[in-house]
Amino acid sequence: MLGKLDAYLRFNEAALSLRSQRQAVLASNIANGDTPNYKARDIDFTSALQTALDKSGGNVPATLKTTAAKHFPNPLQAAGTNADGTPLLYRGVVQGAVDGNTVDMDVERNQFTDNAVRYEAGITMINAQIKHMMAAIQGGN
Repeated sequence: MLGKLDAYLRFNEAALSLRSQRQAVLASNIANGDTPNYKARDIDFTSALQTALDKSGGNVPATLKTTAAKHFPNPLQAAGTNADGTPLLYRGVVQGAVDGNTVDMDVERNQFTDNAVRYEAGITMINAQIKHMMAAIQGGN
């Protein structure tokens, strides 16, 4: 039963998690807009979502074994990845800067806003899914 519930919500859960990670990356780009030699980063959302869905295809969650209670459960990740292994890509240079910074504030603000709107849409979709489940449980229409 719980496996079917997980499968029912898997897509929107994975999409929201990736949208949240992408929002943090975009916010970091905006925050470093004046940092010399900072290179703007982003996530390839489509391939990251496909990878997340492929990984979560089974109902067994991936857990790490630790040898002591104080060990961190997450593995060390490379500098070019998020904690879940999603690769961070460099954004193409739209207009170069003298200080080597590749952040274009117009692009970043647009991407940030677009991602925020899509995140809200994902929340709306999960709310609709939960309402449908509640209606089915309660026998409503």
